[in-house]
Amino acid sequence: MAATTATTRNARSGPLTGVRVVELAGIGPGPFAAMLLADLGADVVRIDRPGGAGLGIDPEYDLTNRNKRSVLVDLKADGGPETVLDLVDRADILIEGYRPGVAERLGVGPDACLARNPKLVYGRMTGWGQDGPLATTAGHDIAYIAITGTLGMIGPDPAGPPTVPANLVGDYAGGSLYLVVGVLAALQHARAHGEGQVVDAAIVDGTAHLASMIHGMLASGGWQDRRGSNLLDGGCPFYGTYETSDGQYMAVGALEQQFYDEFTRLLGIEDLAPARRDFGRWDELRTTVAARFRTRTREEWTAVFEGTDACVAPVLSLREAPAHPHLAARATFVEHGGLTQPAPAPRFSVTPGAVRTGPATPGADTDEVARDWAVPSLIRDEAPQEPEA
Repeated sequence: MAATTATTRNARSGPLTGVRVVELAGIGPGPFAAMLLADLGADVVRIDRPGGAGLGIDPEYDLTNRNKRSVLVDLKADGGPETVLDLVDRADILIEGYRPGVAERLGVGPDACLARNPKLVYGRMTGWGQDGPLATTAGHDIAYIAITGTLGMIGPDPAGPPTVPANLVGDYAGGSLYLVVGVLAALQHARAHGEGQVVDAAIVDGTAHLASMIHGMLASGGWQDRRGSNLLDGGCPFYGTYETSDGQYMAVGALEQQFYDEFTRLLGIEDLAPARRDFGRWDELRTTVAARFRTRTREEWTAVFEGTDACVAPVLSLREAPAHPHLAARATFVEHGGLTQPAPAPRFSVTPGAVRTGPATPGADTDEVARDWAVPSLIRDEAPQEPEA
């Protein structure tokens, strides 16, 4: 079962305790980056606009807004930009994910913000980046990773279509994580030299950077420029997934010789398997491995390989994963407010992160933030605001 983490709103912990972050509300990689900063202890205030924005998820279930506080500010209304600048004046980091030029038109671009707070780290999260021919065009994760070559190398069959890896490779790996690295590096510089700066985190840049090792292998002749044909892309018969008798799957990653030997022994094909470097017989090996896996259920094969060095694991669903004994023992998933969710990562021995609060609902914390950040302009208008058309 998932472990339970519950702390009060004010019991901040984590290595970023004391860091103040302003997040201009958006969708996808920007909110996830801000969540990661909040998980690590930063005081993240999300600026939501009246009427909201997003992909339709109920705010109470939007885990990317956990550990944050939300205020409502209409940036198109009189005084809206000034209120954000009042927050910026007291912040260490700002995160925005608008198309290039939008923040400037709204009056909260880098020049305006750095004029108010020269030590500010201004983090910009986009797909295409702040310049280039595509900078002002619309896009989503799948298009960003497509032009970098990353999408084209994912999939089991060179003759078939690429496999879409959800939005994990582009939005979150190539986007959010690079933005977090960037703003924290810039924060270190700002604190050492008193100089803020703009961090341009583009998903196309981060996704291309993720494939650095593979580009090296490609240059050396160790990687073929077509999917399903290489050691790590499903082309290798001892690095892939296999169906079991109950329609489930096992994942195999027995790359090194000693792990391959253990794998073939436990699978029961030790006398049938050709040498792992006999590339001409890889199709034969794949057929042999597949046939063997289909003789037992996923649960039975899990018991066979559990605790061994064969590098084999069951392929679990999102709902099954929290109950896996290893993940349960490490509390990789936690329960907070009735929602089972991934725990903050990575882990710190002295300043651990925690799930302190559930998803921030739009505008719920306006009075509290106005008090804590000493920004009275946040509560200048107590009348309800009409949603934008």
